[in-house]
Amino acid sequence: MPESLPARPLARGDDRPAGVAVYVHWPYCRRICPYCDFNVVRDRAQAEQADLVEAILDDLHLQADRLGPRPLAAIFFGGGTPSRMPPQAVARILAAARTRFPTDDPVEAALEANPDEASRQQLAALAEAGIERLSLGLQALQDDALAFLGRDHDAAAGRRALADALTLFPRVSLDLIYARPDQTPAGWRDELARAVDLGAGHISPYQLTVEPGTAFGRAHARGRLVPPDDERAADLYEVTQAVLEAAGFEAYEVSNHARTVADRSRHNLHVWRGGDYLGLGPGAHGRLTLDGTRRGTVAHRRVADYIAGVAAGAPSATIEPLAPCEALEERVLLGLRTVEGVGLPVLAGLGLSPGAGPLADLIADGFLTLADGRLAATARGRPVLDALLARLLT
Repeated sequence: MPESLPARPLARGDDRPAGVAVYVHWPYCRRICPYCDFNVVRDRAQAEQADLVEAILDDLHLQADRLGPRPLAAIFFGGGTPSRMPPQAVARILAAARTRFPTDDPVEAALEANPDEASRQQLAALAEAGIERLSLGLQALQDDALAFLGRDHDAAAGRRALADALTLFPRVSLDLIYARPDQTPAGWRDELARAVDLGAGHISPYQLTVEPGTAFGRAHARGRLVPPDDERAADLYEVTQAVLEAAGFEAYEVSNHARTVADRSRHNLHVWRGGDYLGLGPGAHGRLTLDGTRRGTVAHRRVADYIAGVAAGAPSATIEPLAPCEALEERVLLGLRTVEGVGLPVLAGLGLSPGAGPLADLIADGFLTLADGRLAATARGRPVLDALLARLLT
């Protein structure tokens, strides 16, 4: 197996990584989960999927031509269900990314998987294709909770998939969803402790959000789904932090916990640090610095439109320049989610001073802390981060 990636300390100047990461969106799912508001579609004919692979490869070359020589920082396959991708397609995309963005540094290749799509044979083929980090969507460890969440696997299948993944990949992460209706702090504490014992080096517990347009959103509008109130959700958040911290996991980002620095997600860190990244695939978002201007890209959402757009040399539905203040605000929004925080030059660009105004007040009140020229949220500030950001950036 590839050895663990070394920690890459954050630069103290601009603090934005110079390399470029690659995000690949594979939209196909056998079943669409009731809470999901991502750009996903039910699995389609193999011919369309083969065409999409070619379009993603062509898109990679188009964007690489536009971006110019840059070192590859990380690559991440998300979805959808990218574990449904043919492993040979994964290998081709990885090879193309490494060819177009050569680097001597180790590059983490990560992929999301669902337990019902993660036979040992498929996982082994993905590892052989070059995937080093697997993010497994367990979501829950109880059969009734999995049924509520619309998952196609049961708890036993999830544990088997994780056990196989731990023998095949040097880094494994598992996802869990909490703040489910009627979930108690005691029940969540027990479930989370059992998740810790499964052996993954990274755990991402996400609070259930009810989004408009989803099946859960419609059920909520009809009064058939009642999520925990704010007080109960806060209790469940505190349980999350306490259990994982006691087990040796660091909350290096609000919803991401790692046993060691090497277990942290390289792609996600690159994005949170404000690095450039290509978005490949239907509906994929990207952030690129072109001609000195930070730009946001969004690919065509429909699979057919994306394939046609790539063929015409225009895979992106929009390429919008970000105003300087927008780019800096985004850096603050993302950076304060992490333990690294953001550097004072970013704050100064927004007219924020640690010696005056709302920033000084939030530091004095113990919601934010300033050390070594970087601003970060404290344990007290993280649960109310949205309110802090609204106060800082209004």
